[in-house]
Amino acid sequence: KSCQTGEISTAETAVQSHSSRDAGVQTDQSKDAVQDLQQEIQVDYTSLLSFLQRVEDAVIKELNKNWKSRAFDGFEVNWTDQNKTVLCLHTLSYPEAQDQKLQVTSVSWNATGSVVACSYGRLDAGDWSTEKSYVCTWNLDRRGLNPQHPDVVVDVPSSVMCLAFHPSRPSLIAGGLFSGELVVWDTSRTEDPVIWRTGMTDDTHTDPVYQVNWLPDAKHRNHAQLLSVSTDGKILVWREERDGRLALAEGFALVAQQIPRSTQLKKFAWGEAAVGVTSLSFSHFDPRVFVVGVEGGYSLKCSTAAETLALHRTGSSVPLRAPAELAFSSHSGPVYSVSCSPFHRNLFLSCGTDGQVHLHSMLQTQPLMSLQLSKKYLFCVRWSPVRPLVFAAASGEGNCNKCFCFIGAVHLFDFEKSLQKPAVSIKQAMGECPVYCFEFNVKQTQLLAAGDATGTVKVWQLSSDFTEQGPREMNHLEQLASEITD
Repeated sequence: KSCQTGEISTAETAVQSHSSRDAGVQTDQSKDAVQDLQQEIQVDYTSLLSFLQRVEDAVIKELNKNWKSRAFDGFEVNWTDQNKTVLCLHTLSYPEAQDQKLQVTSVSWNATGSVVACSYGRLDAGDWSTEKSYVCTWNLDRRGLNPQHPDVVVDVPSSVMCLAFHPSRPSLIAGGLFSGELVVWDTSRTEDPVIWRTGMTDDTHTDPVYQVNWLPDAKHRNHAQLLSVSTDGKILVWREERDGRLALAEGFALVAQQIPRSTQLKKFAWGEAAVGVTSLSFSHFDPRVFVVGVEGGYSLKCSTAAETLALHRTGSSVPLRAPAELAFSSHSGPVYSVSCSPFHRNLFLSCGTDGQVHLHSMLQTQPLMSLQLSKKYLFCVRWSPVRPLVFAAASGEGNCNKCFCFIGAVHLFDFEKSLQKPAVSIKQAMGECPVYCFEFNVKQTQLLAAGDATGTVKVWQLSSDFTEQGPREMNHLEQLASEITD
């Protein structure tokens, strides 16, 4: 059956008053109105109780049925748009650095996640020590973003090997130089951005600095300390001084004689020879525990709580301690990068010149898994900050579908889909141009920035597959961690 109302006649008209006046009025609430309202909301609790008792059995039955149902297993409500592909949002470069054929040695996101910085230097042959280099930043939220005109350019007299934004002060960047120095710049200062530096003293590294990290200062909550690692075998912690100087607060040294040995590992050099440190990653669960990668090809579990003095004979102003507690099975070449899992206290990744990624547990020397990802060097590996089963690695080799040329690539792995093959290989640069560095954006988790040998930084928008955690990911990660080999 259907029903249709009769036609409604309408008419339009307009009126305009010749004068207007504003006035305000406020009514007073009468006692009668309050009484009427109270009478309206009175409830017949006897009838309500009778109704609930009648329907109780039926409601409980349905709730139990729903509780046991598996109809919505694996379903998660998502209020944001789904990105199904990986897109290149920005291609950033500084033409003057590219004219000098400088390479991007490091990238970092600031505390807000809106500004990306890169350091320029050289990781291959060249006169590294005297060549001028740069630190550049771009604000991706700025409307007038010019990808070839950085918002800030800092001239540096020595090659910048690494950099890191301050974790809470968005304008501060720390950098490690080829000369062994550490410098902190304030990008909000236009005249002289340098606010702290180590200078060249007996405490300064004697080899290039390959990584810097900001650490919370236990004694001063509003301050942060700087940690630096170098191939001179030293891991140094610096504090800020009022005169613009970074002073050595504490330090560690890796020397061959104090590296823990295992019958399963190849022989180490003996004596007091320095063990060159190339990378470092702190545990997300214990601030005293960290992992380092070294030139000898192996990784070491270390602790800042170590009290044993290193046998390093140096003129350091503070005693240097020996932090190494456990040595892990080695790569067949130097380790370039290590990364501790944000989701599991014992898992970490390492990669190096042998083109392999090792998945390690801190509870055993042998890796849980070894992935032969490339025939060329792997320069960087990072766990995803939001997906427990996702990590990425940067290489100078990928698969080009159109020809047989090499391409620099960032390989994204998802252990939920495959334990052997990358889910996506992001093609960054054509030719013999490896990707040297990349970083996930912790604040805007869909973004990843990668820098390569052409002097280019590309900002990639990741698909939803890499940013949204599945319902059983933590269980799968626990299973991986528990597969301890004999």
